[in-house]
Amino acid sequence: MGCAGSTPTSDDTSKKLKKPKPWKHTQAITPAQLKQMREEFWDTTPHYGGQKEIWDALRAAAEAELSLAQTIVDSAGIIVSNADMTLCYDERGAKYELPKYVLSEPSNLIKEA
Repeated sequence: MGCAGSTPTSDDTSKKLKKPKPWKHTQAITPAQLKQMREEFWDTTPHYGGQKEIWDALRAAAEAELSLAQTIVDSAGIIVSNADMTLCYDERGAKYELPKYVLSEPSNLIKEA
């Protein structure tokens, strides 16, 4: 199943998580706006297909420190395709795409005074 030329590690083809690369939102947003965007995304995830338990695990991982996030995805059997978690699969092959804004803050986040 892996790409030509890549040798999967002993037991899985899941990537180790890495911090997402810095990114910019189309316009500067406040932490409150970012929080609202995240809430809206997680509220609508069931409509994207896949299993609720996997979405719940992805949310927990997205909101956790990297080492804990790794433990969460490993224990849920989530296959991480992109190391920043923007693309994951479950064991049944269902696809889970996460927008960058649920995984990290944009570089143009407005720090509230």
